Amino acid sequence: MTIAFVGYFLLVLGIGVTAWHKTRDLSDYILGGRSLGPGAAALSAGASDMSGWLLLGLPGYAYLAGLEVLWLAAALLLGSYLNWLLVAPRLRSASASHGDALTIPEYFYREVEDCGQLLRLCCGAMILAFYLIYTASGFVAGAKLFETAYGFDYQVALAIGGVAIVGYTFFGGFLAVVWTDVLQGLMMLAALLWVPLMVFSGLPGPDAGKVAGLETLFPVDSGGGINYLAMLSSLAWGLGYFGQPHILARFMAIRDVADIPMGRRIAMLWTGLCLLGAIAVGLGGAAIIHPPLADAETVFMAMVNTLFHPLLAGILLAAILAAIMSTADSQLLVASSVLSGDA
Repeated sequence: MTIAFVGYFLLVLGIGVTAWHKTRDLSDYILGGRSLGPGAAALSAGASDMSGWLLLGLPGYAYLAGLEVLWLAAALLLGSYLNWLLVAPRLRSASASHGDALTIPEYFYREVEDCGQLLRLCCGAMILAFYLIYTASGFVAGAKLFETAYGFDYQVALAIGGVAIVGYTFFGGFLAVVWTDVLQGLMMLAALLWVPLMVFSGLPGPDAGKVAGLETLFPVDSGGGINYLAMLSSLAWGLGYFGQPHILARFMAIRDVADIPMGRRIAMLWTGLCLLGAIAVGLGGAAIIHPPLADAETVFMAMVNTLFHPLLAGILLAAILAAIMSTADSQLLVASSVLSGDA
């Protein structure tokens, strides 16, 4: 497994150096010169949004709750679709026409005449406050993965992950982040399709009728009735898409508004397949893993270690690291852009 992780780190650092040679000015560093094609924008937005939650939290939820998880998945898919449909074209056009704004706070500053500077400062402060914490949590998650998989000292693992993420982000800026996100998005998709395929194809494959949780489409309350509040809570997850600066930055960086419909189709395909794969991992894990796991969020790792050779397991576990890094690098770049230009 060590070979897979070392190879992955070297690859992303190489991407950072390549992007560095293509970065010429501030616009390139923050938004890649608004040169993203639809595929790169879609995969980068999806990978940076989902994070390690896609391979840890969502399979764990499906492992515990069964088909109840479909309400959450539907909300995420719909939220992503509406974000691409309603926000992406307007933001791409408006941010370019309002003085070529490179960040969300700068766009607000140029859009609102009366209190633009105040709005810019408030927006920048909020992004910094929340994103620094969120980015730090990504570093911590990566360190815990190394600690669990290899027995590394936590502090050493934290330093390794931090140096890698900060390194390629610092050198290559937005292009390095996007290109690594594309790689990470493909790794996440491959892992989430491959693992459940192995489970349900009979290697070893459970009888589909024995898969736990298939009857639990509707959440129930303590009285045995349908818990509508839980359903609404799951559906509300889709609202989170509309205000995430690292996702909105991808919309601002798309090459042309005409590329957005194709980007939307690619994003929906990637998101839909990943969500289905993650749910299948959780449902399959509930059927084949005995005794039950103490920590449901480790179901993906448990299945990988059970089904695959150590080298292949290392590649698939690297997908978790890829998911964590894809969000951490995007948020780090947004926070640094805001700090340098808007705070």
